Amino acid sequence: MNPYVFMTDSDSDLPFSYVDELDIAMVYMPYILEGKEYPDDLGRSGGQKAYFDNMRAGAAPSTSLLPLGAYLEIFEPIFERGQDILFIAFSSQLSGTINNIYAAREELLEKYPERKMIVVDTLSISAPQAILILKAHELYRQGKTMEEVAQWVEDNKFRAQAWFTVDDLKYLRRGGRIGAVAATMGTLLDLKPIITENKEGKLVSTDKVRGRKSALRLIVDKAVENIDDPANAMLVIIHADAPEDAARVEKQLREKLPELPEIQTWYVGPVIGAHCGPGTVAVCYFGKERPC
Repeated sequence: MNPYVFMTDSDSDLPFSYVDELDIAMVYMPYILEGKEYPDDLGRSGGQKAYFDNMRAGAAPSTSLLPLGAYLEIFEPIFERGQDILFIAFSSQLSGTINNIYAAREELLEKYPERKMIVVDTLSISAPQAILILKAHELYRQGKTMEEVAQWVEDNKFRAQAWFTVDDLKYLRRGGRIGAVAATMGTLLDLKPIITENKEGKLVSTDKVRGRKSALRLIVDKAVENIDDPANAMLVIIHADAPEDAARVEKQLREKLPELPEIQTWYVGPVIGAHCGPGTVAVCYFGKERPC
């Protein structure tokens, strides 16, 4: 038995096939649709397209924090059987959920003082977090200690990047990311923000361009600028039910960086999708340190 459990959460949007293949311990985050709460199952149920179609038809899903009690129920059996925990968490700057993880750790370590638990705040969410998870899990499988894996993530987390654009500003407005006036004017002028995760773990708009095609070209250009080793890059295009635009972005990436290896395409999960909305497209990769 491994002396520690490698654990993360579904806000990484890591496809369930990786979870199954690598046997990654996963905390499934909740979302609420039409008054009913569901766990984000990372695409296992196959309902991603229907979810975004519902949003286009007017559904307004919401998200909530996973309570302290849920984390206690997840963590305690691991401590009971004599294992420690390495938890690779999504950005503390995008939700207060991590505070419940810290509280659960504190409570359980008082009960199990011989155990250890390290929490790494990746300052990422969605595919950039997933890329860190996959690279760190490789070290885990190689037998690296909990401290060694945690340190690698700390040392490299700013190399996980995302550049994305949304199709409709109303979802950013609803989540408080932009104001009502900015959303209205942006819609009237067909302005599309270019958004990235910065070194503080927050989402920031770096540019605004007119038109969808220009926005897609710019996220490609941002990726090309920041990928330091194209031949060995791990790159994911993630989209909220926009497969044609995702394919267009992949074509442009290959034209500019023909040496790129496999480019994977994933769906945005329902928790992240509730805040960015259908039509969102992102280029995510492991490259240079974040520029901002």
